[in-house]
Amino acid sequence: MSGSRPDPEALLRRLEWTVLRRLDGLLHGDYRTLFRGFGLDLADLREYQYHDDVRRIDWNVTARLQTPYVREYHEDREVTAWFLLDVSPSMDFGSAVRKRAVLEDFVAVLARLLTRHGNRVGALFYGERLDTVIPARGGRRQVLEILYRLQSRPARERSAPTDLGAFVRASLNTVKRRSLVFLVSDFISAPGWERPLAQLAVRHEVLAVRLYDALEMEIPDVGLVLVQDAETGEQLFVDTGEPAFRRRFAALAARREERLRAGLREAGVDALEIATGDDLVEALARFAALRKLRGRRVAGALAQSGGRPR
Repeated sequence: MSGSRPDPEALLRRLEWTVLRRLDGLLHGDYRTLFRGFGLDLADLREYQYHDDVRRIDWNVTARLQTPYVREYHEDREVTAWFLLDVSPSMDFGSAVRKRAVLEDFVAVLARLLTRHGNRVGALFYGERLDTVIPARGGRRQVLEILYRLQSRPARERSAPTDLGAFVRASLNTVKRRSLVFLVSDFISAPGWERPLAQLAVRHEVLAVRLYDALEMEIPDVGLVLVQDAETGEQLFVDTGEPAFRRRFAALAARREERLRAGLREAGVDALEIATGDDLVEALARFAALRKLRGRRVAGALAQSGGRPR
């Protein structure tokens, strides 16, 4: 980052005028569309009984135990949301816009969307480990505090490889009360994060927000270039003008994508994918529409089968 003083107020004011206003229009004020369990707090889990509301089936627990289970809730007008933020060196990569800048915009928009409706937000930062905890509080000042801590955090040239599994396990000991949890990362990590994420999703409503850059999917022909691992600092000359190299790179990227999406399905969490070149409003609106459509399809399929899970 540059040596200039961070200005979270300017960032938040810009996003309030350019992003939140548009998002309000697209959601028509129904920001709960983004969150399934909004306004409810989990009280208990029990086996499904005839005439139970199928929308309250806990599919993660049902799949794990091979027996239908439903969630019982009590109303909780105040919602707590936690942002689990990967700020490891790979998040400073971006062909036009850095992934870390997209992370800051996402956090600012969602945190402000929540706090202006009277809810609380907190944040956990991961560099090489869980190193920062901002306790959950309400209000615009809390959003500014999170943004300031993000913007004033210096970029690191190298670090140990990211271990999202360790980060998620540490968050399980920090986030006690049932909450909305946003895990925001590029998911460039050591393997083994799927099981901890599934455990987190049993206790909380979890949304995985995966940030990526187009150059991580397909490399263009720009001749001989020096590439560097964002976390270890290892450097290597590669000839991007060689078609065979570009094909191998694209194939490896495709396999990595398959493993990542399989891991998210295994963990049982919904995922929002945002590229560094995406419009944030359109990405959030598209995600809200998909969640609504999925809910309708599940409810319709269960209604056709007699309202009971198979």
